[in-house]
Amino acid sequence: MKITVRFFASYADGLGRSTIELPLAEGGTVRDLMRSIAALPGAALLPPNPLIAVNQVYAPLTSILATGDEVAVIPPVAGG
Repeated sequence: MKITVRFFASYADGLGRSTIELPLAEGGTVRDLMRSIAALPGAALLPPNPLIAVNQVYAPLTSILATGDEVAVIPPVAGG
């Protein structure tokens, strides 16, 4: 299955793109997807467990993904 992954701010800059589609085996989890992302050039800047949203809802690494899901990898945000 294909999963759409969206990167924002410094993550998008570091990976050189804001969106990518990655293959994932049926029954794959957010953790499995993050392992695939970690293999991409520029992914070293991602923390081991970044904040993740699946279809615009925050999700744990154990969430099972389905075809067509959109996963957002969200960088830390600071305000003041």
